[in-house]
Amino acid sequence: MPDSENPATSVTFPPTFLWGAATSAYQIEGAVREDGRTPSIWDTFSHTPGKTEGGDTGDIAVDHYHRYREDVAMMAELGLGAYRFSVSWSRVQPTGRGPAVQKGLDFYRRLVDELLSKGIQPAVTLYHWDLPQELEDAGGWPERDTAHRFAEYARIVGEALGDRVEHWMTVNEPWCSAFLGYASGVHAPGRTDPAAALRAAHHLNLAHGLGVSALRSVMPARNQVAVALNSAAVRPLSQEPADLAAARKIDDLASGVFHGPILHGAYPESLYVATAGVTDWDYVLDGDLALINQPLDALGLNYYTPSLVSAADPNAKGPRADGHGASEHSPWPGVDDVAFHQTPGERTEMGWTVDPTGLHELIMRYTREAPGLPLYITENGAAYDDKIDSDGRVHDPERVAYLHGHLSAVRRAIADGADVRGYFLWSLLDNFEWAYGYGKRFGAVYVDYASLERTPKTSARWYGRAARAGALPEVGAV
Repeated sequence: MPDSENPATSVTFPPTFLWGAATSAYQIEGAVREDGRTPSIWDTFSHTPGKTEGGDTGDIAVDHYHRYREDVAMMAELGLGAYRFSVSWSRVQPTGRGPAVQKGLDFYRRLVDELLSKGIQPAVTLYHWDLPQELEDAGGWPERDTAHRFAEYARIVGEALGDRVEHWMTVNEPWCSAFLGYASGVHAPGRTDPAAALRAAHHLNLAHGLGVSALRSVMPARNQVAVALNSAAVRPLSQEPADLAAARKIDDLASGVFHGPILHGAYPESLYVATAGVTDWDYVLDGDLALINQPLDALGLNYYTPSLVSAADPNAKGPRADGHGASEHSPWPGVDDVAFHQTPGERTEMGWTVDPTGLHELIMRYTREAPGLPLYITENGAAYDDKIDSDGRVHDPERVAYLHGHLSAVRRAIADGADVRGYFLWSLLDNFEWAYGYGKRFGAVYVDYASLERTPKTSARWYGRAARAGALPEVGAV
């Protein structure tokens, strides 16, 4: 449809829109025993038999630690304007306490300098799930002290990089850290204690708030501080009261448990009610909510697929189809009376439905939830069964269509009044996909895991054209 008929479908983006790609430390760096780095919970978890597909680990991953110059050169050749990466806490502060290891910080200094030399804006995430194992041994995120250790770590990294990095995120997807790590156990550290998961959620919130304050105490005022949330687009199966109540419970646990205190300084009252049988929330101390509710410069949103829920049929049997891995233990504390349903439509290799309307819905929700707060899409992407063709190329038209659809949804949201300032494709590289090992490929760049050779896929070339033009090419254009 021509733009003159419907401006919301315009394929052009604001000239200042940031086009980037994202990764995380444990998924790509490798070099897990070099330059003073000590094990994180993901090192321990991936080396525990039966926890990852094929027993895969991130010991080598895609060796970004040694190949970062090659990877940055590739980003520049593709035309990316920004790169979001995470810092490995145990590479910088091996025990989670005390002084930094300068060799660890030096790696990130070199990476930032290399990015800036190529005109690529660095965006730092301080925590992407890889807690130092020593802090987990001391109790992990269910322990309040871990939030204070995070603030110390944030100050160290902010002092080292804050003069050159303007975009900062405290924690990435705290929902996964709390509920997949401590309730369902499909992520590190693999614990299955619903009460501990809710304690972990609160202390991740507290870490965020303390981390914001720590960063601001050591960095120039121009720097932007944000958080990256994987809030859900939750939809009820019907408009029946029981299904609407089910959707509210999941929304509270997927989104409200984090954005409530972070944006509004309060947990939803309905969350307290739903989880009363699991915890009394006595670990929320006086003053905590004010510490968490720090003013932000931006909000990061990660989106992959919507959730469809209903009240559970008490007679129904079978696996929980929530898309978050197989476990006998639920990542949803206190809401066993909710059933998940597969949304209709095309699916990715993860089994997740491709639905760009959920991204538009999420953006517009936070435009209302936090008026005046700039938004960034800090993760969005898809896994497909990519192969190298006989011509030596990797053609992934499904991913191109996925990106076109979701970027079009972003543009519609901008036309509808949302202040979205950038998009980070997940992921730059095929990598270690957590408990799925190397079996799921999210990258725009194909990695041969034997040789570690990088091959940009069709989607990487397409996305690079979009980044250079500030507009979306046709799906078939490369």
